Amino acid sequence: MNRPSRFSAAFVAFAILTMAPSSYAADEDLAPIKAEVAKRHDEAVKRLQDWIKQVSIAAEDRGFPEGAEFMAQLAKDAGFQQATVVNTSGKPGVFATLDAGTAKTVGLYFMYDVKQFDPAEWKTAPPLDAAIIDKAGLGKVMVGRGAVNQKGPQSALLAALHAIKGAGKKMPVNLVLVAEGEEEIGSPNIAQLVLKPEVKAALEKCMGVFMPSTMQGPDGVVTINLGSKGVVELELVSSGDKWGRGPAKTVHSSLKAMIDSPSWHLIKALDTLVSADGNNIAIENYPKPRPLSADEKEMIAKVAKVRDEAKMKEQLSTKQWIDNLPMQQAMERLQSQPTVNIEGLVAGHTGPGGMTILPHRAAAKLDLRLVPDMKKEDAVAALKAHLAKRGFGDIEVNVTGGYDPTATSKDAPLIQAQVAVLKRAGIDPLFWPRNAGSYPGYIFTGEPLKLAAGHFGLGHGSGAHAPDEYYLIESTNPKIQGYDGAVMSFVEYLYELGK
Repeated sequence: MNRPSRFSAAFVAFAILTMAPSSYAADEDLAPIKAEVAKRHDEAVKRLQDWIKQVSIAAEDRGFPEGAEFMAQLAKDAGFQQATVVNTSGKPGVFATLDAGTAKTVGLYFMYDVKQFDPAEWKTAPPLDAAIIDKAGLGKVMVGRGAVNQKGPQSALLAALHAIKGAGKKMPVNLVLVAEGEEEIGSPNIAQLVLKPEVKAALEKCMGVFMPSTMQGPDGVVTINLGSKGVVELELVSSGDKWGRGPAKTVHSSLKAMIDSPSWHLIKALDTLVSADGNNIAIENYPKPRPLSADEKEMIAKVAKVRDEAKMKEQLSTKQWIDNLPMQQAMERLQSQPTVNIEGLVAGHTGPGGMTILPHRAAAKLDLRLVPDMKKEDAVAALKAHLAKRGFGDIEVNVTGGYDPTATSKDAPLIQAQVAVLKRAGIDPLFWPRNAGSYPGYIFTGEPLKLAAGHFGLGHGSGAHAPDEYYLIESTNPKIQGYDGAVMSFVEYLYELGK
């Protein structure tokens, strides 16, 4: 999906910041833990490499239940007293608890699944080798599927727990961990994990839930996201047998002169969903997004003033924004607008050369991004009604996953603890209304739990969902932290949360 930390980092910018070499919670001597982090560096990096090699891809039914069992063992090794594999209607999740006997409890959200990959597209290193290579301007990075999304930052959080325990220190907070194996297919069964009675009861004791992340861009800038867009993942299928027109099996293309085409039928249906330029949703009675508040507009304006627009366009391989909007308006659109996006469109022959056929089936994979005041079920219902009203009721709408948007107040203790840790490190972060990507934070922020939720973690990585995904291990860039710096950021955050 995207994960919160994945997409909008390309759009978010803040003042150029130089990282202080270290910073510690004011009332706790963390020097022994920092020494333990350095001592255990190789061990922690090897742990991440092993995790990347244990691939789990929900979309391909690959690596299950091994992925869940591996995740549970990682939790036990890090000091969780219990870690249980929880079966769902789909892929299993993991529920783990660490009782430190402290006054405060914090929730952790992990995902142990990763996106699909085509090895032929990976140029710097194979996707499952977890190779460490030199990357100009950064230092040594680990290349692999899941390196930054999300195994790298999650492994750094686990390394922080190993270091605290290894230094003989008491954990500053109790922890409740939920890890799912279907995030990359829209978390269709997350409620079966999180709302299981014993899991729900444990989470109800938490002050909030956070997902380990990478908050630093190559220039050292840091973002604190206050939410994420929701998403619906679905497939639209047009077939001759369902339609009652066109062929029920693929036939010779010469017969198009007398037989309808399911492919054109799908294309005509898709064209009704958006405006002529494809940029505005035209689905009738579609749920309306909540307008940006004055506070949100102010956040965006501050970011737009410091962002290098030319560099951002270069990173995103684009020459202009929608409607040639200036930077600030383009960022406001990113934050405020829902989208209908075609992920893939397939019918008939797609291999080398031509094949004169009239396909009997055509399919389009879509994702619908949602912003506050929009609900997944309302969006799906409106889509189905819209298609039926326009003569496309035969087209199958197969929803494979998705969830509502999420939001947390910047005044929540979970978020203010991030601000405190970052400021001690010499960073004065700006807030960002919501990640343009998605993760199932709604399950924590919505009913019945109504918890604060967010992302945290220094360090850097990029390439989520793409070839040559990487996570920074040894930084030569003074503006960003390497692996050990990321680990220490989690140590400090946990101690700050425990105050």
